[in-house]
Amino acid sequence: MITVEGVHKSYNGTEVLKGVSLVVPEGSVTALIGASGSGKSTLLRCVNLLELPQAGSVQIGDERVTFDGGNRPGRSEVLALRRQTGMVFQNFQLFPHRTALENVMEGLLTVLRWPRAQAKERAMALLEKVGMAAKADAWPANLSGGQQQRVAIARALAPSPKVLLCDEPTSALDPQLAGEVVEVLSQLAREGTTMLMATHDLRLASTIAAHVLFLDGGDIIESGSARQVFAEPVDPRTRRFVSSLSAVTGASAS
Repeated sequence: MITVEGVHKSYNGTEVLKGVSLVVPEGSVTALIGASGSGKSTLLRCVNLLELPQAGSVQIGDERVTFDGGNRPGRSEVLALRRQTGMVFQNFQLFPHRTALENVMEGLLTVLRWPRAQAKERAMALLEKVGMAAKADAWPANLSGGQQQRVAIARALAPSPKVLLCDEPTSALDPQLAGEVVEVLSQLAREGTTMLMATHDLRLASTIAAHVLFLDGGDIIESGSARQVFAEPVDPRTRRFVSSLSAVTGASAS
């Protein structure tokens, strides 16, 4: 479903991704873990071309964009690939002047040009799915962080994307509110939603990810099943990082 091959990304001469490749099969969940600055969020943003690589290729479904360092892809190519994805951001990014329902409807109305009645029906169904139907008319300022993130997930799902990309979806939330979001994403995983997520949340990654990639310094250092990476990591850098996550998770739970 998602194929990334040899992706390089640099900022001001600093190489953030060093020829990264990965495959996310349809219907599976893959988690990107690593310390801040490891490249995981940049990789995620390169998948939907919010960041454009200098080299490599990205393919989602039948849409493929290749970067050769000399020519930028056309806008139509970028948009065609980006339409295959739904994005959930760390800080929700809901429109403050729109209700929860209106936030979910917005893209359907303005981008896809759906009739209002059809968009409302779709939005209400998704708010029901994420447990937010009762808050359809609430303003974002009157919702908790966990509630806002659940609305953001509904908004990302509205156009029926092939893949859901999640950039630290629980990191702005306290453990209780994060639990609400973990449960919603777990349900989507059980339903076969293809997901790629960057996260520091050990509970999230270990609960729903079938595959985990550990990044360090712009490279994939270790990959494997969630059980293998978290319980029996091979590389000492992975072991140190997983130990630090476990220590934080234990402290939060106590």
